[in-house]
Formats: sequence, C-alpha cells, structure tokens
Amino acid sequence: MSNSAADRSQRPMRVAIIGAGPAGVYAADILTKAERDFEVSIDLFDKYPAPYGLIRYGVAPDHPRIKGIVNALHKVMDRGDIRFLGNVHYGKDLTLTDFRHFYDAIIFATGAIKDADMSIPGVELEGSFGGADFVSWYDGHPDVPREWPLDAKEVAVIGNGNVALDVARILSKHADDLLTTEIPDNVYEGLKKSPVTDVHIFGRRGPAQVKFTPLELRELSHSRDVDIVLYPEDFEFDEGSDEQIRTNNQTKTMVNTLTNWLVEEQDSGASRRLHLHFLHSPVEIYEDPANPGKMAGMKFERNELDGTGNARGTGEIVDYPVQAVYRAIGYFGSELPEVGFDSRRGVIPNEGGRVIDEAGAPVPGIYTTGWIKRGPIGLIGHTKGDALETIGFLLEDRLNLPAAEEPDEESIIKLLEDRGVEYTTWEGWLKLDAYEKSLGASYVHPDPATGELVRERVKVVDRDEMVRIARGQ
Repeated sequence: MSNSAADRSQRPMRVAIIGAGPAGVYAADILTKAERDFEVSIDLFDKYPAPYGLIRYGVAPDHPRIKGIVNALHKVMDRGDIRFLGNVHYGKDLTLTDFRHFYDAIIFATGAIKDADMSIPGVELEGSFGGADFVSWYDGHPDVPREWPLDAKEVAVIGNGNVALDVARILSKHADDLLTTEIPDNVYEGLKKSPVTDVHIFGRRGPAQVKFTPLELRELSHSRDVDIVLYPEDFEFDEGSDEQIRTNNQTKTMVNTLTNWLVEEQDSGASRRLHLHFLHSPVEIYEDPANPGKMAGMKFERNELDGTGNARGTGEIVDYPVQAVYRAIGYFGSELPEVGFDSRRGVIPNEGGRVIDEAGAPVPGIYTTGWIKRGPIGLIGHTKGDALETIGFLLEDRLNLPAAEEPDEESIIKLLEDRGVEYTTWEGWLKLDAYEKSLGASYVHPDPATGELVRERVKVVDRDEMVRIARGQ
C-alpha cells in the first residue's frame, strides 16, 4: 500500500496502545474524543487475557472505589470504537518492529508492577516479601504461584502509602469477610488458614506525613474483629507538620482520624490487632539462629522530626519479633525490549509523553503514558492528565509520523493468527466476565448458620482457562 501524504490522508491514523489498564484506556478514550478532522483506528493490547491492568491485578479486592473505576473503563471499551487484543506479549509475540510496520504511532502504557528495592541487611531471608508480589497473589494474577506462605502470627508491613494499607488490611481481615469480593478460591483458602494475630504498619515519618488517603485510612476501622492500636510516643508534630495540617484539608482529616483513634484506645478484645507505628526506619531483618535462612524479627531506628516535617534518626534501636515482613515502599517500572529505560527512576525516558533517545531527541511515532511515563506516583485519576498531555503531543506530531506499511486493521490479526498467538478480544472478555459472575452466583456458603451470602463474582486465575473461556473453546 502506498504511503504518500495523499494516501495517508484518506485512511484512519492507526494507533497501538500497549497496556490495557487505566492509563491505556484513558489514552484511547481521549484520542477518540479529541477534536480532529481525520479518523483514528485504535488497537489496545495487553499481555493478559483480560483488560483493566492495575484495577484487576493491583488494587485490593475490597477497595471501596474499585467497582466505580471498572464501570467507567467498561463503558469506554464497550462503545465498540476501540479494539482490545489481549494475551499478546510485547517483545515476545510482537516486537517493536512489528508494531511500526502496522501502526503510525505506538503508545506504551505498561505501568509498574515490581517492588521498589529496600536495601537493608536480611532482606533476602525467608519471610521477607515484596508487597507488590503479595498484591499480585491475592488479586489472582495469572503469572504468580497459587500458594502463599501465610504462617506468621506477627507481621510487619513497611510503608505509609495506600498499598501498605491494602496489604495490612488483607493480612488482618478475616477471610470470610472477603467472600463478597472477587477473590479467587485459592486466595480465600490461603487466608482462611492464616494464624495471624498482629499486623504492624511502620512509617518513617510522623502522622502528618503519611501518604495514604482518608478513605483508605477509614477503611481500616471497618474490619470486623480487628482492633486498631496506636502509640502516644509516635504522635510528634513539628512546625512543618503544623503547617501541613493547617494548609492541607486531607492531612488535617487524617491526623484528626488518627488522634481520635489514639484517644479512644480501641481494645475490644478482638482476635486480631492492626498496629500503626510512626517515626520508625527499617534497619535490619535478622535471622532465626534455630532456623538458618529464616527471619526471626526486625530492627528499626526511632526517628524524630527535624522541624520541616522530615525525619532524622535518634540512634535508638527497637526490636520487633515478627515472623514475616512485607515491603510496600513503592512500585518500580520494568524495562521493555527495544525501548529506552531510565534505571534510576524506572520509567521510559520521555518529554511530556514523547519517548526520547539517549541524545534526548524524540523517537518518531513512539509515546508513553501512565506510571511507565512519570513513575508510580499519584492516584488513578492523575492518569487522565498524563494521557491528555501525551495525546496532545501525538496529535501535534501527526503529519510527521512514520507511516505504517500495512495499516489495514485486519493485517495485524492475520499476523497474530499466522504466529499462533491465542489473542483474546473484548467480546471474549465479556464471556469471561459473565463466567466469573456465574461462579459467584452459584457459590454455596459452607456455613448455613451465617445466612445467605451473595458473591458478585469469583475471579478465574489460570491463564489457559481464561483464554479458553474468552475464545469460546
């Protein structure tokens, strides 16, 4: 097919978006709605058979806002003007060269799924886990083991962000109280056997510097048979804290919630306790002498605030004999084949979403958005602003994009089929969605004494099963 300017103006601009989480869907939605005098044709790829990315595999199943976000993404995809192609692995099933052959522009929206490193002695010991890995397990990620070693009675969670709260809440919550969510059966069975009694959340700075949000904080108090425990010595406020409380309503709300809990001194005799610790910096995870290779506890340095809201060590070391630790200090992006990578920040090097090369020059036709663009910070809503910026630059560059050699929509389908890639579609996702809901509707609660239990869905974990159902095989 000819690639003259005249021919290109007579056909839709072909755009591939790699990653079907919120970042990818928002970018596709913004591009379809953008004011323009030409047509666009968008294919949204994902390496998993199902869409939604972070929403399906990175957010706790009892998260209060998850259903609303899924509904919003569903409406975008269900319009029919964006094609979903799942179970297609970039760098394996299709290369960048392949994408350039079939598309005028490629947008990477692959997010960040790995744990950020925590470099302290003992981090490699048995019982030390990445928070992101645990999230993937309880969210039924198809590429992680089905079992998780939940044998600790006392657990530490390191971090003061929403992921740390999610991890701690899932660890401390009774498994039966998660049955109304979409957790897979293997996750329910694993959590049901957990002997946990105490979960400790540790933050480096004070209550005014926490990174979680008020809604997620309040959710902690909704767990049945779980007491929240706080410590007066952790409630230190300096001039920087006072200024933050005075000028930021979100901080003020969270500090008020925490101080109210402290004054109330919860002690209902619950079978599980969730401890919130501030002004603690991790120092060492130490080994159990009787069980070489296995952790026996964790040491922290007590901190104090320095007047600006930042923390400094006091030299005082405190010891907590926990049997497991979950590192939830942030996510980190993964390098992609044939695309540059900033190994310090964990992102694809870019300027406003235009991918740049080692010399800092834009790479024609290649863009990025979401966490792999800016780093894993901000809430899901921030992703819309990210996508708006990226799409703005793509539209600005439109006349100078390297033209696809085979822009016909069916050409990429033929290549996938020729290579034996068992891709899934939006129609296939609707089949899988209906199947998961049917599993929930048919669920029979094992304890009739607890009354009727309604399960909205039960998530399918096995990748092959997901593909089989989605493809109607």
